[in-house]
Amino acid sequence: MSVEIGLWGVAALGVLLVLRLPVALALIIVSFTGIWAMIGLKPAMGILQNTPYSFVASWTMSAVPMFLLMGFVAFHTGMTAGLFDAAKVVLARLPGGLAISSIFACSAFASVSGSSVATAAAMGRIAIPEMVRAGYRPSIAAGSIAAGGTIGALIPPSILMIIYGIIAETSVTQVFLGGLTIGILTAISYAIVVVIISVTRPDLIPPRTEVIRGEGARVFVKLLPVGALVLLVFGGLFSGLFTATEAGAVGALGTVVITAATGKLTRKAISRSLIETVTTTGSLLIIGIGATMFTRFLGLSGLQNFIAQAVAGADLSYVGLMLIIVVIYLILGTFMEPFGAMLITLPVFLPVLGAQDISLVWFGVLVVKLLEVGMITPPVGLNVFVIRNVAAAHVTTVQVFKGVIPFIIADVFVVALVIAVPALVLFLPGLL
Repeated sequence: MSVEIGLWGVAALGVLLVLRLPVALALIIVSFTGIWAMIGLKPAMGILQNTPYSFVASWTMSAVPMFLLMGFVAFHTGMTAGLFDAAKVVLARLPGGLAISSIFACSAFASVSGSSVATAAAMGRIAIPEMVRAGYRPSIAAGSIAAGGTIGALIPPSILMIIYGIIAETSVTQVFLGGLTIGILTAISYAIVVVIISVTRPDLIPPRTEVIRGEGARVFVKLLPVGALVLLVFGGLFSGLFTATEAGAVGALGTVVITAATGKLTRKAISRSLIETVTTTGSLLIIGIGATMFTRFLGLSGLQNFIAQAVAGADLSYVGLMLIIVVIYLILGTFMEPFGAMLITLPVFLPVLGAQDISLVWFGVLVVKLLEVGMITPPVGLNVFVIRNVAAAHVTTVQVFKGVIPFIIADVFVVALVIAVPALVLFLPGLL
């Protein structure tokens, strides 16, 4: 073992990421070189050859393309198009009702998407023009959708949570249940922010929105296929009838059958869905392969145990340890995409958490929440740029960043609440 080589490897990885080398390639280069330096070229080549199969062949991993296919088919067939209209029927009478409707529509879309970026893009195209026409300040309209999109990774089926469960070797279903609570809590906190702004700054958000009567029955009938799909997948998942992997397959098949039965499954829609599923799955798998190699490199170097012992020796309090972890993830979130940030850090943090007897289910939800805050934090803020692209006629990038500031403040309160009251996350998994 060589802790020194491990430290040099971590430093080299940081340099490569700053130089904007793709995360997967940086992980593989550093891991291969470090293992070669410690135990020789032949073992390093063996790990390079075996790791892709050992990672991809995981049974749980098959849930990733299945849930992705479910989301892409639902999106490209227009299955989720009525979510915003349905939310308006219920919520538009509230102060800032359109923004609140868009936030809860994002939460509903997340239940068939699992992706922050897809959620933000889909809702941004529909909701931002309508909010601007209703008198909303463009920055707030765009900011509410960019922030609402982050709920996509908290509400099951979250792709981030599936990957976390595989890496941390913990129950994906339990992490899903914990994320469901925090996803709903996040949506409520965003709605409170909207109400406060609407009441105190009517120049930014109009206090009331005119509601078109007689639309409720029509929009809810349009959402029956989505409701049937959600009931099928999550009813089976949380009742114990399906595992997370089986739920992904049932969801993908169910989406195809429902959209075909309603006449929405066109050749173009299925072609786009398959292509996007394959390309997205491929990019996630190559990052996962790199992260698995990086974990083996750190294990061989002894750096994981060294850090765990150092933390134990420092006698950090629970709050102190959590503060360090929160700061690290918030900093990484400013310039890295979530999957890369999570897979780079988990090999270092998981041994520390084990030594501190911290629930891995709870930590998974916290990590996903922190990574999603990074999706709207400058200078990268991936959701911000997604919204800028889909609403270029209404907002600039700077305006979107200004619009997300109140929602980032709400996120800070939610993160503090999750750390202070772990039972918020663990209550539903405990029932299971």
